[in-house]
Amino acid sequence: MKFALIQMPITKNKQENLQTARRYIAQAAAAGARVAVLPEMFCCPYSNSAFPVFAEEADGPLCAALAQTAKENALTLVAGSIPERCGDKLYNTSFVFDENGRQIARHRKIHLFDAHIDGGQHFRESAVLSPGCQPTIFTVDGIRIGLCICFDIRFPELFRAMALDGARAVIVPAAFNMTTGPLHWELSFRMRAVDNQLFTLGAAPARDTARSYVSYAHSIVCSPWGTPIADAGTEPNLLLVDIDFAEVDRVRQQLPLLSARRPDVYAAAFQS
Repeated sequence: MKFALIQMPITKNKQENLQTARRYIAQAAAAGARVAVLPEMFCCPYSNSAFPVFAEEADGPLCAALAQTAKENALTLVAGSIPERCGDKLYNTSFVFDENGRQIARHRKIHLFDAHIDGGQHFRESAVLSPGCQPTIFTVDGIRIGLCICFDIRFPELFRAMALDGARAVIVPAAFNMTTGPLHWELSFRMRAVDNQLFTLGAAPARDTARSYVSYAHSIVCSPWGTPIADAGTEPNLLLVDIDFAEVDRVRQQLPLLSARRPDVYAAAFQS
């Protein structure tokens, strides 16, 4: 299955961002991609002040345009994430549309990015956004694929839950910054891949040092062995990767971690 990770530039103009995304999606479809993935908050600047201004409801014009784009290009679109308005709450939400333009999944970021790093990044998503509350898995051509957003990748139990529920890959729209990115970006994707013996795919915005929040970029794909097999660098890029899901079976047969786990022992240890 061919995946396209769209590492696009992001501006302060929602329509401009949408048109950029649509151009990349059309290029992905022309190249034979079955699944295209946009980055986190692809439609707006990554800032607490921007999220309420750019927010839309799930049935708003942005999602309608994304659904139509998926249908026009006959592929599954993991639409990065957008600030979703639901009643009096805002969520960091990733919508997934199939080749018929039908919404088949919605993931609301569970673990919000609240960080105050000495000498580095300060951010508090929870000042504006509300957290989601459930893991997300969808199916493309019979393959179960997990979905989470950025900071979710730091919680291994979430990935284990998706792996045990049949996920053979996990897609992560994300926007790591220049403090944590050099230290933890590749490491996180490799760890989650090797722990759960599945593919991990991360789509990030292109790097723009003129922005207040600078994306580390480096959209990435890691194999079930934990090996990085593709990296988009820092510039705007369409990263195309062919994934052979038989590799998941081969790795799990050679090193049967999931079937060898002993939850009874863990439970007994915590009870004692």
